[in-house]
Amino acid sequence: MALKAVDGEPFTLVRDTGDLAKGAAAMRAALPGTTLKAVLAGASRTLAHKGANAAFTGMKPQPVDWYRFEKDDNDTPDWYPQGVACASEAGRSEPVIAVSWYWKPAEGEKGIRLSFLDIGTRRYAHVLLVRPAADGSYRPINIHAGGIAWSGDLIYVADTKNGLRVFDLRNLIDLKPTPAQKYLAYRYLLPQVDHWRPVTAGPVRFSFAAIDRSHDPDVLISGEYVEPGGTGRVARWPLGGDHRPVADEDGVVRALDAYALPANKIQGAISRQGRWYLSQARDSRTRGSLLVVDAGGKVTKRDFPIGPEDLSCWRQRKTLWSVTEFRGRRSVFAVPL
Repeated sequence: MALKAVDGEPFTLVRDTGDLAKGAAAMRAALPGTTLKAVLAGASRTLAHKGANAAFTGMKPQPVDWYRFEKDDNDTPDWYPQGVACASEAGRSEPVIAVSWYWKPAEGEKGIRLSFLDIGTRRYAHVLLVRPAADGSYRPINIHAGGIAWSGDLIYVADTKNGLRVFDLRNLIDLKPTPAQKYLAYRYLLPQVDHWRPVTAGPVRFSFAAIDRSHDPDVLISGEYVEPGGTGRVARWPLGGDHRPVADEDGVVRALDAYALPANKIQGAISRQGRWYLSQARDSRTRGSLLVVDAGGKVTKRDFPIGPEDLSCWRQRKTLWSVTEFRGRRSVFAVPL
């Protein structure tokens, strides 16, 4: 079950910024800007620390820590959490975790959002991710957002068929609703600023994402979720000091390495100090597994909750974090490395 090296060429990426940076700048010029610190200071939603979660039923050992979303987010049939990234993964000091959600209904598309969770205050806020046009107008982004990776101010969002979308926290926007607009669905917006897509069209999927800060240089990770009967892959790209993939003069970046995954239904993957950690799901009634692959190829299977998703590492706490996706059982949770 060890990870076997495969050809990384299909994971060659090209930078495709287009008018995204121009559009984000136009939005920033026309609308009030804000900071992540200010967003969290004004966060009105509350996390339940170690609140009951049926996703953990029978799991041994239980997670070492977890935080449950408010009832409206925990029970909604419209938004489903998928990606997770700790500020620690980004090289930041805030006790903050970001979670991505996608809009599930076939109609009334509202796109994707990020929730920023302040573990210190147990408060969180939603931020709507949008695609800007050159004139500063914007629209929702209709993708699955199955995984996110956070490096510096940049957040990478996995776009299943189209690579990795990039968002810069320095472009956060606060619409500052008036009293008459106090029920505004999304006060905070974050425009896309960049895009890394596969050079060639083909059967390459971007299902999850993470950052390995134990590697020199830091590496960006993404890989493929596949159903039973298929074999997924995972790839890594080197990051430069600007937190962007290291590309050649044509804007092309080649994978540092790529591997075949040892199991199917992998929802998240992260490497750290020569080990791989893989989040494996089953179904809405059955607990998943955390597969740990050491440098020698030995695989250890650990118990995991029902509905585990993306993975992120909180280095200072020596923990892995994930999120459970199913209605009524949604929490971010931690297990030891």
